[in-house]
Amino acid sequence: MPYRADGPAADAAVRVLLVTSRENKRWVIPKGNPPPGLTPHAAAALEAEEEAGVRGLVCPTPLGSYRYRKRRANGASLMVDVDVFPLAVNDELGSWKEQSQRERRWFALPDAAEIVDESDLRDLIRSFGPSEFKAATRRAGMLGAVAATSRISPMFAWFQRLLPKTGNFFDLFEAHATTVVAAADAMARLMQGGPAAPDHIREVIEREHDADDIIREVLQTVRQTFLTPFDRGAIISLIGAMDDAIDEMQASVAAIDLYEVTAFEQEMQDMVAIIVDAARLTAEAMPLLRDVGRNGARLHELTERLVRMESQADDIHTAGVKRAFKEQGASDTLGFIVAREIYKHLERIVDAFEDVANEIDGIVIDHA
Repeated sequence: MPYRADGPAADAAVRVLLVTSRENKRWVIPKGNPPPGLTPHAAAALEAEEEAGVRGLVCPTPLGSYRYRKRRANGASLMVDVDVFPLAVNDELGSWKEQSQRERRWFALPDAAEIVDESDLRDLIRSFGPSEFKAATRRAGMLGAVAATSRISPMFAWFQRLLPKTGNFFDLFEAHATTVVAAADAMARLMQGGPAAPDHIREVIEREHDADDIIREVLQTVRQTFLTPFDRGAIISLIGAMDDAIDEMQASVAAIDLYEVTAFEQEMQDMVAIIVDAARLTAEAMPLLRDVGRNGARLHELTERLVRMESQADDIHTAGVKRAFKEQGASDTLGFIVAREIYKHLERIVDAFEDVANEIDGIVIDHA
């Protein structure tokens, strides 16, 4: 499922790219049978490039799955199971393999959900960008500014002035999650290589500085507020786990910058794709904490996804380090050491998101 935001602001609408099927021209997502030797998510990325002419980082953990009935050339109509992988588009091609056979079009999430035929796919599209998150970003005008481009001036002074005198933990959670999303997106662009790498590294570092300002405000507000929405320890642990994620993002790009790494193995790109989706899920979860009782089931679904992503990231990390050792261990020891360090930081980022999931689950257990 190729997706993108309409702009750099955190409250920018999310759109998904649909294509028409070759036979009856109904709107579908790019899909196909995985060729031998390709992992499912890599096969999905290949289908997106061939059918829709887009490239980007695809998360190895599927968003979910749906079933539909496909008519074969021999007349049989058989059920097909489809795993859906989110693909953050960063390159839209002017020409592509199936350009003459399909139409492609970007849709707002509600429109895309309405136009596809499969009910399960419709639900997956709707779940990708819940109305709660959009409403929260419209409520808190600070979110768009926090996620402005990497050349923005420090936001802390005006951010502090906007806060109510009693403090607002929910706005702070959401603002911090927005910086995490922006840093993850910058890492995704960095993984594509190219001459813009220094700018992407700089943006991650600046986002981490913004996050530091926010967590300091949280800690100060905890001390000054008599009544807090959750236990003080839960507040500090939650924002601390989120901050650990962006701290490790900064450590990752610092290592990439220090060792002048310009090419990234597929396993590194896969781990960053997981980080991008984990950051998005975290940002989705934060506004739901405003009403834990009502949103407990959705919060549990999101944390379950985060834990599942962490498990898959562990497997990818192991495979990546093993491949680096086989390819570089004997002939390029320094190269292997550098690769292993980058993998270590990427693993720690995903581990931090699992910690975020555990903290959210603790809040749900206590308050739902």
